[in-house]
Amino acid sequence: MWLKPEEILLKNAFKLWLTEKDNEYFVMQRRRGYGEGGGGLTGLLVGTLDTVLDSTSKVAPYRILHHTPDSQVYWSIACGVTKDEIFAHWDWLQQNIMRTLSVFDSSEDITSFVQGKIRGLIAEEGKTSLGLEDDPEKFREALLRFEKWFELPPQEKLVTYYSCSYWKGKVPCQGWLYLSTNFLCFYSYLLGSEVKLVISWDEIWKLQKTSNVILTESIHILAHGEDHYFSMLLHLNETFLIMEQLADYSIKRLFDKEAFIGEPALCDPVQVTKRGLEAYARSAQFRTFFRLPKQENLLEVHESSLWLPFSHYNTLGKICISENYLCFASQDGSQCYVIIPMRELASVEQPDATSRAVTVCVRSKRALRFSDVQNYQQLANTIRTRCGISASPQHSASSQSIQAQSRSHINHFEDNTEEANLRVQQKDSSKTVSTEALMTVFHPQDVENLDPKMLKEKMKEQSWNIHFSEYGRGTTMFFTRKTRDLIVRGVPEALRGELWMLFSGAVNDMASHPGYYTELVEQSLGTSTLATDEIERDLHRSLPEHPAFQSDTGISALRRVLTAYAYRNPKIGYCQAMNILTSVLLLYAKEEEAFWLLVAVCERMLPDYFNRRIIGALVDQAVFEDLIRENLPQLVEHMTDLSFFSSVSLSWFLTLFISVLPIESAVNVVDCFFYDGIKAILQLGLAVLDYNVDALISCQDDAEAVTILNKFFDSVTNKDSPLPSTVQQASAAIHDKTPHVNVDISELIREAYVKYGNINSEEVESSRKRNKLYVIQTLEDTTKQNVNRVVAQDVRFSASQLDQLYNLFKRQHFLSCYWMMQSPALLHHDPSLAYLEQYQLGFQQFTVLFSLLEPWAFCTAKSTLSLWAFRLIDKNQDGLVNFKEFCDALDTLCYGSFTDKLKFLFKLHLPPAFTGNPLYLKEQRIQQFVPVTEDSSHLSRPAAFDLPEDGVIRKSPERGRGKLNLQAYLTQWQNEILKKEETIKDLPRINQTQFIQFSKTLYNIFHGDPEEESLYRAVAHVTSLLLRMEEVGRRLQEPSSPVQSTGSPSSSAEKDAVTEDTGDTEQSPESSHSGSHSSQKAESSDEWSFSFEQVLASLLNEPAIVGFFEKPFDIQAKLGQAKVAQLKLKVKK
Repeated sequence: MWLKPEEILLKNAFKLWLTEKDNEYFVMQRRRGYGEGGGGLTGLLVGTLDTVLDSTSKVAPYRILHHTPDSQVYWSIACGVTKDEIFAHWDWLQQNIMRTLSVFDSSEDITSFVQGKIRGLIAEEGKTSLGLEDDPEKFREALLRFEKWFELPPQEKLVTYYSCSYWKGKVPCQGWLYLSTNFLCFYSYLLGSEVKLVISWDEIWKLQKTSNVILTESIHILAHGEDHYFSMLLHLNETFLIMEQLADYSIKRLFDKEAFIGEPALCDPVQVTKRGLEAYARSAQFRTFFRLPKQENLLEVHESSLWLPFSHYNTLGKICISENYLCFASQDGSQCYVIIPMRELASVEQPDATSRAVTVCVRSKRALRFSDVQNYQQLANTIRTRCGISASPQHSASSQSIQAQSRSHINHFEDNTEEANLRVQQKDSSKTVSTEALMTVFHPQDVENLDPKMLKEKMKEQSWNIHFSEYGRGTTMFFTRKTRDLIVRGVPEALRGELWMLFSGAVNDMASHPGYYTELVEQSLGTSTLATDEIERDLHRSLPEHPAFQSDTGISALRRVLTAYAYRNPKIGYCQAMNILTSVLLLYAKEEEAFWLLVAVCERMLPDYFNRRIIGALVDQAVFEDLIRENLPQLVEHMTDLSFFSSVSLSWFLTLFISVLPIESAVNVVDCFFYDGIKAILQLGLAVLDYNVDALISCQDDAEAVTILNKFFDSVTNKDSPLPSTVQQASAAIHDKTPHVNVDISELIREAYVKYGNINSEEVESSRKRNKLYVIQTLEDTTKQNVNRVVAQDVRFSASQLDQLYNLFKRQHFLSCYWMMQSPALLHHDPSLAYLEQYQLGFQQFTVLFSLLEPWAFCTAKSTLSLWAFRLIDKNQDGLVNFKEFCDALDTLCYGSFTDKLKFLFKLHLPPAFTGNPLYLKEQRIQQFVPVTEDSSHLSRPAAFDLPEDGVIRKSPERGRGKLNLQAYLTQWQNEILKKEETIKDLPRINQTQFIQFSKTLYNIFHGDPEEESLYRAVAHVTSLLLRMEEVGRRLQEPSSPVQSTGSPSSSAEKDAVTEDTGDTEQSPESSHSGSHSSQKAESSDEWSFSFEQVLASLLNEPAIVGFFEKPFDIQAKLGQAKVAQLKLKVKK
């Protein structure tokens, strides 16, 4: 590697370096202790220095120095890990530099020329990803050490590195921590003791900061059941954040199969940088705080003061600018924040240089003045530029015309309520998008009603109107503590839909996608998939007691919203609990608004909640457990196992308490959720447990605790709800004769905010990341146990061996995903499939792993036998092999009887495995074994509890948006039940071409065995015997056949078997497909074939062959070797 020229004093290095080559201008040296004559005390000391000191010249075993005859100064210009590398640099200098140096007159000119040339070479190399690093020179040095010490594939991208101590037991080892895209690595070498650690991010169970008596501050990692501690870090918080980001990146990429489309910093795993990770993390935090669409990225941040007209003072905070939004948050994040879409900005005034102020005017005839901005001119220019971009036809003219049309329609129906009701309730409601909230239709407010509840409702509306007049209304409204106070007191029925849209950010999604929902409805209606079947099943289970969902109007609207969302996001599709949530959204929001609210909930506010494994809900339950330990110690002392609360609270998180509370009370919880996010649900959960803590402590078992909580939820009421009794849910406490005090939902929410309002959103997000690792690894461990339990029924591997096999298989799957986003394993991944199908191998991955484990080393990476083995094992011919298929084949080769192993080899040379000419196969290999792209538009992901216990569901016969063929399911199921053991009589006969190839395979298997010669003779004897048997049979069947044909099959076959090579057989195209009728007609009268019984009987007469196949095989040793070699094979490849 070329180095930036640095001046060194050679006289201080004589004891550490030995000169290998030199000339008038250059010296090549070898580090003492490396290469020939290395070792001893010198080697130990040098190795220790190389590890501890941060300099490439003290690490690389070889280096090249530049000097001039009349100067005592030497310059380091190159270093190398291997002799080949340094010699390549030396040869380049001799060929390109030495001839030129003779033309210079002075030493200064020579040195300047050499330095300039070396810097030019480095600059050329720096055009790659190194140019994105903060300090390219130091990063090059660290990269050299990283490649030398860990020998990972060259495409593995080093992200950053730190000096630290690794605690091996009670002894700290000082060394270097390297964080790459897929691995965490540590290296230390102190006085002959080498410590090398490589952990892939997908294997980590825990990642957290910790401290104890010995380690004041350290980073704790749990992987493979072992604890690892790293301390003495100069920037511990920065290191931990980078670790957290890399672990999260790996989890999303490998487990969630996220492709990071639209994220240039992360879309290519071989180009990930520390800077890119930090930018992505900042943008994600920015989007979460301001509830912005996923496409927004944080572009600029400016410190400034914002004039608050309602408080008459300036508040200090930060301006955050993205592609389409201008946002401001006060310094503490809770006092005040405002979100201004660029489309709402009317103008930007000329900046005020004296106060460094920028004033922007919004369309609602308000102005915002940002002062004390350091780069005020840049801020003004950025806003003007962004306004010009956002004022495109899509965001300005089109949206205004659509809003005007919508407003005219709404005004028309407000003036003609009868026509509105008629249109909403018309018969063809399945295709017409509803323009009114269902509550408006089924429970219109009576203006003249003056009962106390309606009066209180009017007072709430008046309070909000006053708030709007002071703080603004719509997308440019200021959010303050007063806003939260009004939310806690309760949102009036008439404003609920509007405020939900505003607080969730759905209003911006809808404004930037005009007409999108209508198009989705038109495209999705009429499709029939597993998702639509499940939606139809759950439609009448969604708030069945509410009048809106007892009519076709509500049911049709619910169907349209759920089907459109499943069509929009096939990765989620439809999951249980989405119907309950959407029903409530439709009560208070228009149909299109309900759709965008559902988008906001599923894709931003509750990430990973609505999928097959409900990972997001499980993660938040783990966060909830942490908060219980922190805030309710008396409950923890009584119930040491908090998993009970996880099982009880699952429905709280999935349905936002809608499934456990009466609807008139649950909507108040939803109000708080849209304003404060998951924090509101966590607070309320703690308040519920706190309210019942005495009763829970005194209960004897879990069933009693469940009863206590159910009775409590039944007693929750909303005394201020203006809804009539026909709409409200009847409380179960009314029918319960035991006295129970009713609890008002507003009081319960207020108590939750008072007692637990100090929960920090940033801490919740950090806890989510920390717990997500453990939750996913726990689910993966459960999946492994389920898979192994199924596979163990049909194989003879021990439980420990199956566990190791699964780990190797899973890692091989991940190796195909580590360095690319478009690998077949990712492209064809379907999370709705059963356990056995979760991890599958394509042909290339299968070849690597199978060659490491099969007992006879006959399937090499480039062998056509690997191709035939893959075809034979891939029973459903989808171009992918699952774990059970792989284990079944390996079990046959390792533990099968002589007959089983021979049957496997026999079938290896029959269709579909063997199809003829090997040359033809080489040309067609890629086309035949890249799996056909499946339609990934299937919409459903069944919940975890819908899966069968054994997990043996196969892929659906038909997928996508077409009609499901249920008969095909039944036929497939019946075939699996009636599946009988294959007998040797079921096997077809092997023809001449196939038998020749079969003989060659036996020769390949026996190659290198100590008894190789006797085995070869046995094969030749068996071949000769079979051919003679065939001749005798042909003579008996055709007694009148000419005598001249005698001996021709034997001689021709033996000649073919000796002269032909496995990869060079030449055949006519007609004989390349032995199963076709046309080739059979073209066969000559001399064509012959054998049955499996004939081959088996002949081979049983050869003790050498029988002994070879019945020789015991040590699979345990193979598993250990494969674990070490798995990654190194990838390197060589």
